[in-house]
Amino acid sequence: MNEPDTPHADTPAGGTPALRRFLRTTGQEAVIEADEFTEGGYVLSIGGAEQSHVNLSEPDDIFYEYLRRIGHVVDLAAPWGGPITALHLGAGALTLARYIQATRPGSVQYAVELEGELLDFVLEALPLPSGTELHPLVGDAREALAALPAGLAFDVVILDIFSGPEAPAHLACTEFYQEAAARLTPRGVLVVNVGDEPGLTLVRSQVAALRRAMADVAAAAEAGMFAGDQPGNIILAGTQGPWPSAWSAALTARGPHPAKVLAGAELDVLSD
Repeated sequence: MNEPDTPHADTPAGGTPALRRFLRTTGQEAVIEADEFTEGGYVLSIGGAEQSHVNLSEPDDIFYEYLRRIGHVVDLAAPWGGPITALHLGAGALTLARYIQATRPGSVQYAVELEGELLDFVLEALPLPSGTELHPLVGDAREALAALPAGLAFDVVILDIFSGPEAPAHLACTEFYQEAAARLTPRGVLVVNVGDEPGLTLVRSQVAALRRAMADVAAAAEAGMFAGDQPGNIILAGTQGPWPSAWSAALTARGPHPAKVLAGAELDVLSD
């Protein structure tokens, strides 16, 4: 019999083994299995729900729409192709870390994950590309942020933890965003993925909180999400100066389509 924290493989009908590991912190099981529709693609599921998708053959090809939108914000945060410093709060399968390494070689990245077993599992089963400089950290996002070396600053801080109205109160607040903003370089951008239910209660509260912490804020999503009548993801991006109108045009053009970006007075429709 396998010990709870020992990875083991099941072989489904297709012949590709699915790797499994028990996560002590949440008591759930993490599973990594091949994506039968994408060559080099793998899916990470936790507790039976799909959580991340990576393409080891083409790490700059992001499958999930909300992650592609975040990737497009990262594209705009600094001159194209140049290395950046990035902090990922919520690691998952490290999809965005792989994307940044593929599009910005030489970048220095940190990834914080509450589940130590999950980070180990992902790094063992889906190794990062050669040359990737990633510093994995285990712990609570806010505590890990405070414990980072003094003077370490980031061009991009990405928070990908929230899902639904039960977001951790100590993270879904202005004070935490202010702490994250203090870790940004002068050009740095704070990006928050907010998964929400119809009514967008969490999105509205996070727009208000982020507006109190950053000079300007914009929201990007599939156009229909802003009607507030369906569940899904809205990406919030906070800047330390005025939101560049050219970014709105670029994010809308890059999609995934149909895409919409709200900034300035237009974002008031999501005021809390």
